[in-house]
Amino acid sequence: MEQDITSLTARLLAHRWLPRNDVQVRRALVDEAFRHELEQRLANVGLQLLDNPFAEHVAVGLKDDVLDSVFGGRDYQASTMGLTRDEIALLIVIWALIILPKRERQLGRRTREDDGQNDMFGQEKPIVHGEEVSGAVSEASLLADFGTQLGGKTKIRNFALGKLARLGFIERRGGYILEGPLLDVLLDYRVLADRIINGTLADVLAAVGRQLPTQSDLDDELLEEEFGGDAESHE
Repeated sequence: MEQDITSLTARLLAHRWLPRNDVQVRRALVDEAFRHELEQRLANVGLQLLDNPFAEHVAVGLKDDVLDSVFGGRDYQASTMGLTRDEIALLIVIWALIILPKRERQLGRRTREDDGQNDMFGQEKPIVHGEEVSGAVSEASLLADFGTQLGGKTKIRNFALGKLARLGFIERRGGYILEGPLLDVLLDYRVLADRIINGTLADVLAAVGRQLPTQSDLDDELLEEEFGGDAESHE
């Protein structure tokens, strides 16, 4: 166990993230003693294991109690991985367009090609990860919708998207933006989802013709999948 923990700790520090299906990562997720020792070693240097069961990767990040000592007294960008406010806004928009629909599919145990209508036992399936549930956003569409609001099309295309890709938040393939290894790990769904669905970003998306489902819509859809009828009939 000692060698495996040393190896996994070193790999996490070197690569910042690892896939959940990695042999040593899988052991850390199911072996309580192994995980405890891993977390202790990371804690000794002010780090913690970031694990989201809906994400395809795990990562390491700073513990809350060392944030001030690491970033205290430094400028705004030091604590945001060097991202400007426009780039952070772009990141949140991409997160909303990719992760919110992805999470809805995961909770409904559906893939992008499957609407779940013919699967009576869908809720008993394990959570699906990867491109089966995570969609893509067209770069051209994103630039057309948000280019003006987020610093200009040229700046987004040539600089901002490249920076988000280098940091591991997104991947760019053939004119499309896909989920990167850190998009669903570093951004906390529990904090962001309600703020986005019910907050100011919903107004921004509506202004450019995009609409996010409300939490009520999501709840109704899940009830309909479970009971086969509308939510009102089960109140």
